[in-house]
Amino acid sequence: MTNVYESVLGSRYAGKDMQYIFSYENKIKTWRKLWIALAKAQKQLGLDITDEQIQELEKFKDDINFDVANAREKEVRHDVMAHIYAYGVQCPKAKPIIHLGATSCYVGDNTDIILSRQALFIVQKKLVNIIRILSDFAQKYKDVPTLAYTHLQTAQPTTVGKRACLWINDLVMDLKDLGYRLSNISLLGSKGTTGTQASFKELFNNDEEKVFSLDMYIAEYLGFDNIIPVSGQTYSRKIDSQILDLLSQIAQSAYKFSNDIRFLQHLKEIEEPFASKQVGSSAMAYKRNPMRSERMAALCRYVIVDALNTDFTAASQFLERTLDDSANKRISIPEAFLAIDGILNLYSNIADGLIVYENVINKHLEEELPFMMTENILMNAVKKGGDRQQLHEKIRVYSMQASENIKAYGKENNLLDMILQDPSFNLTKEELEYLKNPNLYSGMAARQTEIFLDKVRNIIGGFDPHIAFDDEVSV
Repeated sequence: MTNVYESVLGSRYAGKDMQYIFSYENKIKTWRKLWIALAKAQKQLGLDITDEQIQELEKFKDDINFDVANAREKEVRHDVMAHIYAYGVQCPKAKPIIHLGATSCYVGDNTDIILSRQALFIVQKKLVNIIRILSDFAQKYKDVPTLAYTHLQTAQPTTVGKRACLWINDLVMDLKDLGYRLSNISLLGSKGTTGTQASFKELFNNDEEKVFSLDMYIAEYLGFDNIIPVSGQTYSRKIDSQILDLLSQIAQSAYKFSNDIRFLQHLKEIEEPFASKQVGSSAMAYKRNPMRSERMAALCRYVIVDALNTDFTAASQFLERTLDDSANKRISIPEAFLAIDGILNLYSNIADGLIVYENVINKHLEEELPFMMTENILMNAVKKGGDRQQLHEKIRVYSMQASENIKAYGKENNLLDMILQDPSFNLTKEELEYLKNPNLYSGMAARQTEIFLDKVRNIIGGFDPHIAFDDEVSV
């Protein structure tokens, strides 16, 4: 327990890997990687920087003297300058060339991009894992007919597997967008105070080619293929907006899944996992509340709304740089990633433990199937010489009577009995039994599932098949 506030996204929801990415330690270690990359690139381009200085910087790249930096920051009230000083204390020979020609945004903005990319890779792995789990589920239940719903009212049947494909398709769309973002994410590089690289032009004695090469060398050292071509002091905040829009899209997909599971659990058709000693309600001991799906929904709502922060930040920047982005970025971006990590952990946990009650599904289907059979009954009767318009009117009248029996009197659906007893339909018991097969009414659902899952396997086939979640879902 602690006597100060701590974010529940860290203590309760997000996994340790995602938490570490946005930790203070990882941030400062990344700053030092950037200072090393800058020094290496400058040395490669001819500045008077020695191998000994580079080696000194590398020796202490992960050994952060936080106490020195924290004390210094209290004096100078500037976090980057404090850490330049602290690094210099450890590296006296390299001290004169640390951060040479750079601005605070060189480490700040480049680090933000690097951390976002690290976080996106975790999101990608977890998305793939969930898609695999749901694909196995869809394959298993592709032939199991179930009532479908439009307007939250019963409609023509689908299959349990086909419904799962709707969830998978949303995630595949997100996975494709994520791949696009990762393939196009670029490093800011070393752009200087207003993006003109004036300080580096001075350092390289007006050699413009070396100024441009500096960016590419830095990117290469840090594992990036591309550099942002033009910027002010900062990278365009639209990059943050695009990334959080992606996270919002993932949250929207997860929200849809959580709502569907909650509705299906209400119907007692499909349930999320429920531990043997889990308590559903402090008052009603019999309850099996869908608390994991509800938690997902809550976190999804947070991410969707949080994305507005980066939208407004991107829209409100002044000219080459303004600082009203900083405090907001420090909160909105890490918290969105932590929340989406919690969402994906829950999604994986729920999807991997879904409980399907086929008998209940079939019972609900049988209760509604007579209404859905009427079109096939009508076509069968017309083939035998019946009058389509007269038979349609009879079905309409019988359906209204059956519906009243169900709703007003709580009786069973007697629609088929009324039709069977009407000689104008010329329907035998054997024909009626055949028409009761629910698979006759689910259309192409099973085949659509097979075709779609083949495509999904091709999409995720290039990813590591042994991705595992180390993050447990909290209470």
